[in-house]
Amino acid sequence: MRNFLPAADALLEMVVLHLPSPITAQKYRVETLYEGPMDDEAAVGISNCDPKGPLMLYVSKMVPTSDKGRFYAFGRVFSGTVKSGLKVRIQGPNYQPGSKTDLFIKAIQRTVLMMGRFIEPLEDCPAGNIVGLVGVDQFLLKSGTLTTLETAHNLKVMKFSVSPVVQVAVEVKNAQDLPKLDLEEDHAGIPLKISDPVVAYRETVTAKSSMTALSKSPNKHNRIFMVAEPITEELSKDIEAGKVNPRDDFKIRARYLADNHEWDITDARKIWCFGPDTTGPNLIVDQTKAVAYLNEIKDSCVAAFQWATKEGPVGEENMRSTRYNILDVVLHADAIHRGGGQIISTCRRVVYASALLAEPAIQEPVFLVEIQCPEQAMGGIYSVLNRKRGMVFSEEQRPGTPLFNIKAYLPVNESFGFTTELRQATGGQAFPQMIFSHWDTMRGGSPMDPTTKPGAIINTMRIRKGLKPEVPPYTEYYDKL
Repeated sequence: MRNFLPAADALLEMVVLHLPSPITAQKYRVETLYEGPMDDEAAVGISNCDPKGPLMLYVSKMVPTSDKGRFYAFGRVFSGTVKSGLKVRIQGPNYQPGSKTDLFIKAIQRTVLMMGRFIEPLEDCPAGNIVGLVGVDQFLLKSGTLTTLETAHNLKVMKFSVSPVVQVAVEVKNAQDLPKLDLEEDHAGIPLKISDPVVAYRETVTAKSSMTALSKSPNKHNRIFMVAEPITEELSKDIEAGKVNPRDDFKIRARYLADNHEWDITDARKIWCFGPDTTGPNLIVDQTKAVAYLNEIKDSCVAAFQWATKEGPVGEENMRSTRYNILDVVLHADAIHRGGGQIISTCRRVVYASALLAEPAIQEPVFLVEIQCPEQAMGGIYSVLNRKRGMVFSEEQRPGTPLFNIKAYLPVNESFGFTTELRQATGGQAFPQMIFSHWDTMRGGSPMDPTTKPGAIINTMRIRKGLKPEVPPYTEYYDKL
């Protein structure tokens, strides 16, 4: 098959035959590419892919050069022509038209054509082409817009919808090398010490709080009563996909929650906010009846909720799939005694207490693994997956071939070294592809008990973060009446 239809040739031919040219494509893509109005000079230049229009160039990434510590800015010309020595406005991703933040005005030193590993110098490069620029790397971190037009808005920053699920800690071997810390081969040129990969978990609850949690403010004049409960995985996914979000009209959102997720319509209309980062899959709901001054503490409660859901009570990880109902609030009549200093810490403590009373659990990230293999290799695949807590949910023979397609779920925590083990077990006949699929609540005991698997993970995590190894009991955050 490789001789008959080499992948590189086939892909290139498909691009040539089926993808529209920049002149055709930019006419309809300008609306998704450009942040400004569609009738300004820059938008017209992009739409016509005009080499004589104002320069509009989007830098998408920085490519390391053979010269230590220097980078080529790699990007595409959407309008105008870029050439060596041209004075341009370098607009970073935070640039706002009319302001001077994230803006530099500099000349381009050189333009180059990047062909794989090889570089060819160019005099200029017109619209519709991809180009490398020298001398811009000091002013841009990763991406940005280069233009000659003073009124130009930015080209839209590319968004990658990925959720980081693995982290590694990188530190220098010699302390004096700290200022040089960056890419080991290309940039720093110094030895680095890299920790084992650490998987990000999410904290959640699996039941309704066993009793109402109460916290009093430091001055003892304000009280918040709350219970926590889980929300469904379907609703969490809808929130993460943006189908339910804080910018929706509250009545339309309430109707959607009532129809699709069996929420009480009154509760659904009284969602105060989403968290963490105002968009996450955790909700705070006002279930109070006729509380005086409640609106005055709403901002403080929202701030506390964002903080609490960003760093949960069990291991200071993000929380997920939880809902907090404020049942009652008792506030001091004098505004000076119910300021943010009194309310934020109180609300955060009551969120923690109600979560710890609601059978806390942790969710781990899970990969979807697709494996192609011949029939005789399937035994080896199953044994590796069983060892790594994998779960096969589909096994199909590809029509007209002796190959099988196996689909399985594999916890990210178990995925390190998976490819190597799979190749060893199947004599190199199995080819896995892994992509993040979903979050799954870890079974096997409570994270509060260090003798269980979830408990051991939390224990290690807390020690790594410099916290006490034991998860604090709810009484640490709960005040008695």
